Amino acid sequence: MNADMGAYNRTSTDNRIELVVLDMAGTTVADGGLVEQAFAAAAERLGVRAGSADYEEKLRYVRATMGESKISVFRHLFGEEGLAQRANAAFEESYGQLVQAGAIEEVPGARETIEELAAQERTVVLTTGFARITQDAILAALGWQGLAASTLCPADAGGRGRPYPDMVLTAFLRTGAVAGVQDVAVVGDTSYDMLSGVRAGAGVVAGVRTGAHGPDALLAHGATHVLESVVGLPALLAELGR
Repeated sequence: MNADMGAYNRTSTDNRIELVVLDMAGTTVADGGLVEQAFAAAAERLGVRAGSADYEEKLRYVRATMGESKISVFRHLFGEEGLAQRANAAFEESYGQLVQAGAIEEVPGARETIEELAAQERTVVLTTGFARITQDAILAALGWQGLAASTLCPADAGGRGRPYPDMVLTAFLRTGAVAGVQDVAVVGDTSYDMLSGVRAGAGVVAGVRTGAHGPDALLAHGATHVLESVVGLPALLAELGR
């Protein structure tokens, strides 16, 4: 572990990272557990009582699948499409209300890090497992409209979110920022973020310790590095010569 960066380093290559795909909640955005609060609201609307065995089982699944497209999570939990859509709508509504109430903030130094990466002529794309309406609410609440070169949600990538590589590959194709996927860095706080980066063939797949999953889970799912926070990314890329 590099004491200066707080990074576990497994591999490096000589190619410059030109495209950086950053997760939002837990990675660049601190939401203080709002996902669980919004899930409670969604579960209540569908008659799942907080504290019940069914509720606790579903909550465990929500925690384990942090980073996944939320509609995919609700399809797994409730099965029938109509129920899943109702749960997802309730979740997004509740989360959006919490965002508008000022319950989120940036991970300390995240904005400056994105600006630093852009100043290094790296293209930055922000991604999320939330619906577009929720993503836009988060960006507006933080004043981040236009901060990154692009923003993507699962619907922008054909409907499949993480752990599929689709959002990373969509960022790769839409931006045209790099010649090959080996010149992409993917950064996130969940196992599914790591899997999406690995499956996309990204040259750097970095986990951060500011969100849902710890270093062991991140490394087990393919992280090439684990950082204390996204703030350590520019130094990591510099150390790798990338």
